[in-house]
Amino acid sequence: MHFFGRRQREVSAGYDPDNWKPVLKCSICNGEQVAGLKNVHTGEWKDQTLISSPADLEKFRKKHGIDGEITKEY
Repeated sequence: MHFFGRRQREVSAGYDPDNWKPVLKCSICNGEQVAGLKNVHTGEWKDQTLISSPADLEKFRKKHGIDGEITKEY
């Protein structure tokens, strides 16, 4: 049983590229980057991961099976 009956969200390896695309949200003020998946139809954003080093970005790529370029949004 989870605390207050909440369920933990499970994130599957890989993603559905027809509905989701990997995106890096980048701050123009402080250079902070957050990686996640954005729904191409609704704009919903999920699985936010703070990227503080190239190793963090590589870990995000491996978790979701991303080989190509990741789009940046400012």
